[in-house]
This record gives sequence, structure tokens and C-alpha cells, in this order.
Amino acid sequence: MCYAIVVARTVQARLDERSERDLALLRGEGHSDSAAIRLALHEAAELRRRKSALRLEAEAAAADPDDRAEALRVRAEMDAIAAAWNDG
Repeated sequence: MCYAIVVARTVQARLDERSERDLALLRGEGHSDSAAIRLALHEAAELRRRKSALRLEAEAAAADPDDRAEALRVRAEMDAIAAAWNDG
């Protein structure tokens, strides 16, 4: 048998006023300090992952000649529609 022992890591941080308010908000939702900080870390990391994935997707689209051509075609269509709208 193999047992893995997981030891929780303790981190200390000095909170500024904004962080204190943010922690108070999470504590108001019923989270302990530790749970609130873990939640905030998870949410912040997930936001960064999403932004990174979106950036990579945008870079891939910008590098794809077919995607760029389609974007130019759509832009030209939208410009034509806007011009007709403004003239009417």
C-alpha cells in the first residue's frame, strides 16, 4: 500500500485596507479566513487562465489567413450596412 500525506501549507500576508474589505465581504458570506483566501486564490487563478486562453485564441485567429480574410469581409459588410443606415 502507498499512502500520500498531504500537509497544508501555511501562508502569512499583511492585508491592506482593500484586502481587508474583500476578506470581510467573503467572511460575510460565511467563509472562514482560510476558506475565503483559498476561494479568492482559486477565482483569481481561474480568471487568469481564462484571459490567457482568450489571448491565445485571439493570437491564433490573427495568425490564420482565412480568419483574417473572414474578419475583413465581415467588417466590409458592416461598414456597408452602417453607411446605408446613416444615409437613410
